[in-house]
Amino acid sequence: FRLMNGSDSCSGRVELQWLYREWGTVCDLYWDLRDATVLCQQLGCGEAVAVPGKAWFGQGSGPVRADVFECRGNESHFSHCAVSSWGRAVCSHGQDAGVICSAYQLSLRLVGAGGDCAGRLEVYHKGSWGTVCDDSWDLADSQVVCSQLQCGMPLSAPVLASFSQGTGPIWLDEVGCLGNESSLWECPSAGWGQHDCGHKEDVRILCSGKTAIF
Repeated sequence: FRLMNGSDSCSGRVELQWLYREWGTVCDLYWDLRDATVLCQQLGCGEAVAVPGKAWFGQGSGPVRADVFECRGNESHFSHCAVSSWGRAVCSHGQDAGVICSAYQLSLRLVGAGGDCAGRLEVYHKGSWGTVCDDSWDLADSQVVCSQLQCGMPLSAPVLASFSQGTGPIWLDEVGCLGNESSLWECPSAGWGQHDCGHKEDVRILCSGKTAIF
């Protein structure tokens, strides 16, 4: 197994090499947090914190494994997990599974408002901090970010970055959280770097852990 196209070796698209043949990807249909936990531990990356699907880390190549991995989460190696239906290709690369392990470096922050729980939303990807576009952004998305940062509840989801605009890449657009996800990486989006925005549309968030007003 390996993780590809993440910001470090402890996050990325799940890929496996079966019987020393070409590398392929894993379908997100049957991939869950227990499977990911075993993989993270095997890779020396701690526990699994999220299993973003729908090719969050980009589409891979080669065969797509739509197998049912039946890990309990306490196995010491992925080879100890039961597997059924090897080679049953019913998924496309648009369903490539991903993993984010607990050893993954800080990848989300709010900046520009004098505290950790309010400001412009920035995410870390491929060695650079970038912003998130406000297209489709609402309080459900802010709820996930505030919770992930341990900053309480969202008090506001301001969408006009009239000041404190970001610079550099705009990493995410069209984010569509339901509000009950454990991290932003579980929410669908247009994909890394796919957007039609300028920095005037950078997302800003005010969480209850911060009392200052923009």
